[in-house]
Amino acid sequence: MSKDFHDQGPRRVGQVKEVTSLANPIIKDIKALTNKKSREESGTFLAEGLKLVIDAIELGWTIRTLVYAKAAKGKPLVEQMAARTVASGGLVLEVSEKVIAAITRRDNPQMVVGIFEQRWAPLKGIRPQEGETWVALDRVRDPGNLGTIIRTADAAGASGIILIGETTDPFSLETVRATMGSVFAVPVARATPEEFLAWRKSAGVSIVATHLAGAVDYRTIDYRKKPTVLLMGNEQSGLPDQLAREADALARIPQQGRADSLNLAVATAVMLFEARRHLLSLAEGK
Repeated sequence: MSKDFHDQGPRRVGQVKEVTSLANPIIKDIKALTNKKSREESGTFLAEGLKLVIDAIELGWTIRTLVYAKAAKGKPLVEQMAARTVASGGLVLEVSEKVIAAITRRDNPQMVVGIFEQRWAPLKGIRPQEGETWVALDRVRDPGNLGTIIRTADAAGASGIILIGETTDPFSLETVRATMGSVFAVPVARATPEEFLAWRKSAGVSIVATHLAGAVDYRTIDYRKKPTVLLMGNEQSGLPDQLAREADALARIPQQGRADSLNLAVATAVMLFEARRHLLSLAEGK
């Protein structure tokens, strides 16, 4: 990583630079963030589009670098975000469309890109309260599924996501795109299966797991007795026995037609909004 990109400490003075070359070392570092290893080493990730940049900054995420195409220069909201980036000690880059297309790997790129510090919720600090719903995902592999689930969790009022085992990266470019900005609003934690099971014993939660062998219709489960964690399995293999046998309830979503399963993101949405329906009825005293 180049010094300008990596040295973003609290004493750093904000800068604005014009960059037109793909060979610029800062641009090379930013492009490298499409690789998981570079994201992990730098602790940063890319977010495309002015809306996502505004959402992140408004929600208090730390911006390291703001990149905008020359065509976006002078637009009030872009100038505001540039000023806030500089004020917080970040770097602002004005670049050619060729450069921003290379960063985003798109032929018709967004005109604004932000590089933000990653933020993980510590599992030990999660203590779900009455009326809360969390989603735990076992080995989710598809970036689009994970991004859609984060977005849906936001829409359904869920409190956060727990990633179990080897999962796709929530801060990958594809996942962040699919969240449509909800990655900045929904806490994400990670754990091994053993850490998750140890946590649930002290967290006072009810685990509702979807499972092919689930004997209970998901609509008959009462989601109001305790804070609920919806435990969803891997796209191909479902939940392993290690996790399934620890659930308080195994749920199935009845289906008609020839399809024998639902997409993971769709199944999670069905479960989330059913839990929300129960909680709303509790709030309304029904």
